[in-house]
Amino acid sequence: MILGVGVDVVDIARFMAALERAPRLREKLFTPVERDLAPSSIAARFAAKEALAKALGAPGNLHWHDATVPRVPGGPPVVEIRGTVAARAAELGVDRLHLSLSHDGGIATAIVVAEGLGDRR
Repeated sequence: MILGVGVDVVDIARFMAALERAPRLREKLFTPVERDLAPSSIAARFAAKEALAKALGAPGNLHWHDATVPRVPGGPPVVEIRGTVAARAAELGVDRLHLSLSHDGGIATAIVVAEGLGDRR
């Protein structure tokens, strides 16, 4: 059963300008494996984290480093979760996350579908 869907769109140039203005923001938002990617890829990962939060109901206590979108050469994009994000997913009964990333024309987009059996409390 689909328990949540999230989508986010990021203007790549505007996002990269924000990272340039506030260099510590890159460390706050991204795990070490994400930080040095190309601008379109890093913007897509930010969109993925925002879309994931929306798919999980956008609680305010999720930590940015508790979700990572690693490179998977030749495979579909994946999101790895732990900590606050994994706890929220478990609370909702989410046991599978589907991620789609795209970037074109200066825009990065991500869609997350949260799937599972529902609330297990």
